[in-house]
Amino acid sequence: MLTIGEYHTLTIDRDTEPGLFLKDHEGNEVLLPNKYKPESFNLEDELEVFVYLDHEERPVATTLRPFVKLDEFGYLKCVEVTDIGAFMDWGLEKHLFVPFKEQVSKMRKGDRYLVFVYLDELTGRLVGSSKVNNFLDNSELTIQPFEEVDLIISNPTELGWNVIINELHQGLLYKDDVFVNIQTGDKLKGWIKKTRPDGKIDVTLQRPGYRSIEPNAQELLTELELKGGFLGLTDKSSPEEIQKILHMSKKSFKRALGTLYKQRKVDIKENGIYLKNE
Repeated sequence: MLTIGEYHTLTIDRDTEPGLFLKDHEGNEVLLPNKYKPESFNLEDELEVFVYLDHEERPVATTLRPFVKLDEFGYLKCVEVTDIGAFMDWGLEKHLFVPFKEQVSKMRKGDRYLVFVYLDELTGRLVGSSKVNNFLDNSELTIQPFEEVDLIISNPTELGWNVIINELHQGLLYKDDVFVNIQTGDKLKGWIKKTRPDGKIDVTLQRPGYRSIEPNAQELLTELELKGGFLGLTDKSSPEEIQKILHMSKKSFKRALGTLYKQRKVDIKENGIYLKNE
């Protein structure tokens, strides 16, 4: 059976009045309606298609690429709210259904929400849920400190932002480690800063510890070159001023500056940093 909510590479078996019938190597079939039929094709050609249920709950194929697929998180717009739940635009003709029981708070038409797409075992339908934490598990971590990971920004907290790590774990990005504008649904690269015995994970958008010295030193060097060899920053500059100019923490700045000074690439004076002429 073809998995609903996934991409499949299928073979064109026959051309019929409603469209092309495609099949996999096990003989399972699905219809690709005429509106998605390629302009030119031959029987036995292969097509990559997405399989989902149409308005009559029948499996159907499409060449459109949805914004999110089965077992993935997506930041989607609510386009309709009815007495049974909300419907999200996920890039396909039939909208993604989010029942009220799967909503953290009642969704409103026109707003965007971070949702997880799963297969409802009772109905066999693809369903969305904004209760994203229910689909994350920190009981067995698959990451380790200093590892580069994929992040999805989830929601703000008093400490910073909850994030989704590699679409598997929940982590925390502290506000003191954020030097760029971020919002829910953003997908970013990050690094594991710390894992705790209770399974909690701290992440950062900069390489943590000693691993952050080299790239930040290069960033500081590049900024000096762009500014004609002088920057009016010192180790006494405020964290806000450093963040505004270099988009890094004061701690990272001091490490980077120390690295360049040891490499004899800069001079440090009372009014700022000077690039040495090599």
